[in-house]
Amino acid sequence: MFLSRRNFIAASALAGYSVIVDARGLLGQDGHADTPIQLPPFFESIAPDHSPGGMRAEPNMRLVELEVDVLVAGGGMSGVCAAISAARHGARVLLVQDRSRLGGNASSEIKMHIVGADNHGSRPGWREGGLIEELRLQDAMLNPTWNFEMWDLMLYDKCITEPNLNLLLDSSLYAAKVNDNKIDYVLVRCDKTEHLYKIKAHIYVDATGDARLALEAGADFRIGREGKAEFGESLAQEKADGLTQGSSILFTAREYDRPMPYKAPSWARTISKEHLKYRGAGQWAYGYWWIELGGMIDNIRENERLRFELLSVVLGTWDYIKNSGDIPDSANWALESVGMVPGKRESRRVLGDHILTQPDLEGAWKGFDDSVAIGGWNMDDHPPEGFDKPDQRPYNSVRLDEPYNIPFGSLYSRNIHNMMMAGRNISCSHVAFSSARVMATCSAIGQAVGTAAAQCFSQKILPRELRHDWNKIVTLQQMLLRDDQTIRLIKNDDPSDLAKTAKIYASDQHEDAAPEHIINGRVRDMPGEWKNRWAAKMTNDGAWIELQWEQPVVLSHIQITFDSGFQRELTLSAHPNNQKNGIRGAQPEVVKDYRLLAKTKKGDILLTEVTGNYQRLCRHDFEKVQMSALRLFILATNGAEEARVYEVRCYA
Repeated sequence: MFLSRRNFIAASALAGYSVIVDARGLLGQDGHADTPIQLPPFFESIAPDHSPGGMRAEPNMRLVELEVDVLVAGGGMSGVCAAISAARHGARVLLVQDRSRLGGNASSEIKMHIVGADNHGSRPGWREGGLIEELRLQDAMLNPTWNFEMWDLMLYDKCITEPNLNLLLDSSLYAAKVNDNKIDYVLVRCDKTEHLYKIKAHIYVDATGDARLALEAGADFRIGREGKAEFGESLAQEKADGLTQGSSILFTAREYDRPMPYKAPSWARTISKEHLKYRGAGQWAYGYWWIELGGMIDNIRENERLRFELLSVVLGTWDYIKNSGDIPDSANWALESVGMVPGKRESRRVLGDHILTQPDLEGAWKGFDDSVAIGGWNMDDHPPEGFDKPDQRPYNSVRLDEPYNIPFGSLYSRNIHNMMMAGRNISCSHVAFSSARVMATCSAIGQAVGTAAAQCFSQKILPRELRHDWNKIVTLQQMLLRDDQTIRLIKNDDPSDLAKTAKIYASDQHEDAAPEHIINGRVRDMPGEWKNRWAAKMTNDGAWIELQWEQPVVLSHIQITFDSGFQRELTLSAHPNNQKNGIRGAQPEVVKDYRLLAKTKKGDILLTEVTGNYQRLCRHDFEKVQMSALRLFILATNGAEEARVYEVRCYA
């Protein structure tokens, strides 16, 4: 019999309980050591003192040759999630980013907040799990002022402290050598450090957005909009064309206690009320996504022109707000920041073995047997003319009945056999792209691609081989579920999870939130449901849930999935509506303080004790222990009246 919370505290103060601490226990909740952090050894290899000379055409650059398991090109949200997930699954990963900051459109350079399957909270309960949830929860906890620069820094910290992940910033991939439809190596340059890199990998991931790696490797891709007949898409154009959605530049503004004058530069556009017929300018803290241009031109090679024209519209719009006389309430407002990097929606899409289409999103996805991620944003198309068509509504949004699965067949190149895609360049039609393009969806895709890339390396196979082997696809799906990735219609069937063989008991239960739910294989409920969670009222003694085995089991790893409030929108945005809907800090449903106890022949053993938790997914490693029961003591939540747990997994 386990002790109650009160008796346990008293006993542990007097008696010598055995305590087993996992490796992270010595570092604290956030993995911070008390001693100074040493410079990561990778810096020695990316800038060696005695590197070879440069190439003949670049005599002043230093050539460095590197070999890794997985190379990820592009450090936006999809690339970051791909790199971290591949590294966590044992691959040696190099992430190459052509800018100083990670995050892409979600970085402080652009300041676009991350949205996804929950449609800005209009589909509550469908916030993405997995890596993007880990990042969002950490940002909400440690970034109380909604600061995009702090988000950048968190992404950098996540990458630079991941043991198997190395990072090259301010470095651009510019060439690829291909033999027999496989990339042999790529070339990357960093002019800031005067280095050229020749990099070999087993798997190459194109997360560049513009599909630059695919372009250099000769991968099949397309640009523009398909006609209705090609895929039977009711939302497609009558005839195909080469036009795309445009790009936007965002601004932020701040209110002061006195009037703040503004004078526009001579090259700012003259904006009138007629330009804003379908574009309300009613809030000024956060810029306007509808300042959009570039769908009528080559938005890659005419980027400088696009930047100038977008800036001219941004500053002209602000001039109208401040000086037209139509909006007197703006008198005390001033611009705080203006982006200098166009936030791009659409360019190249690489072709895979499957092209995701509108019929897939509307129900055919249920027939995919290689599903690895979810999407769910509306099919949200923007006219290519953007702001230059003021008499046209700036978007056409068609709501989907439910979230959909994304197949693995859309995430690797059909003709470059060791290249995968993550982000907005996946294999899809323009109509499907209008939904799959948003960053939370791209993050989930990135996690799937990174996990698959690590699996391909460990088994020395290529992505197409993985997809065509049913057992390997099932293994990939179960690996993703274990990492809290959501895949619809698939549940935890991991045969190694010994929790599934246990009987479950608890101190109490709330309504229909039965204890046995923690081993039913599902980790999401819709608002008002208690189908997949255990919950119990917190008392002075806390609450507990216990797993008991008829025959003792040997365990060394416990994984717990807590409730983190999926019904709530959780995103970083300067828009006041988004700030009102979110919580900066720990989400109240998350369990804050808890202990794990093992019942053994020698008595009860404390496996770990955690205080101050704010994450949904928590893992604990320890030396192997033979036990007949495992109890999770919940001592405090971050505000909820009930202790809530979706899943407990146990591994030998």
